[in-house]
Amino acid sequence: MPTWTMHCGDALTVLHTLPTNSADAAITDPPYNSGGLTAAQRTSDTARGKYVSGDAQHQLPDFDGDSRDQRGYLAWLNLVLGQCYRIARAGGPLLVFTDWRQLPITSDAIQAAGWTWRGIVPWHKPIARPARGGFRRSCEYVLWASKGRVDADRNPVYLDGLLSASQPRGTKRRHITQKPDELMRDLVQICPPGGTILDPFAGSGSTGTAALATGRSFVGIELSARYAAVAEDRLRLTQEDFTLVPEGE
Repeated sequence: MPTWTMHCGDALTVLHTLPTNSADAAITDPPYNSGGLTAAQRTSDTARGKYVSGDAQHQLPDFDGDSRDQRGYLAWLNLVLGQCYRIARAGGPLLVFTDWRQLPITSDAIQAAGWTWRGIVPWHKPIARPARGGFRRSCEYVLWASKGRVDADRNPVYLDGLLSASQPRGTKRRHITQKPDELMRDLVQICPPGGTILDPFAGSGSTGTAALATGRSFVGIELSARYAAVAEDRLRLTQEDFTLVPEGE
């Protein structure tokens, strides 16, 4: 039976307390520190103002840590991913979400932290904001890396390089930037069956619920006490209703 642990606190503080070589994969969705074309736009608005459209039918709370400038973001993310590198086992994969603005600097942080960058998995969002005079914002991105050589013998999967799913809506939406459950169930397959997934930015627990639902264990960290409580509730319910999902479904 897979297990889960949720830590409420700052990612860097908690990561330093976790054992070396204790996770089989790291999958995370850090605050993008994005949402604008200039530094002033990125740092002067709230997370809700940047990532939630004006007609959204929910009152989900803001989250902290989304107002760093580019140099601060690079330095901070490098430190976080460096700790993830220490905690991951040799050959373990890393998946990091980002948007088009922060893709270049996120790849820099990944490589500066010691990871070997392996590629980009576009996430197509069927329901996305239009852009007047240009292209719809229909994609975010998952950067894939590994701690050294890819250990395909431990997990000989063949995964799609392009994924499509819409974010949850209505009462199923528990976090401003919540990722779709079906998307996360695809992504967690990069972790060997029965392994442990680390997520230092757990949000409402979507990585963790996908891990548990596919027979993997989970260690999550979330700064917001409110969102950490939501994640704990979702993880608890998933474990209570646990049904092993066969690989590939």
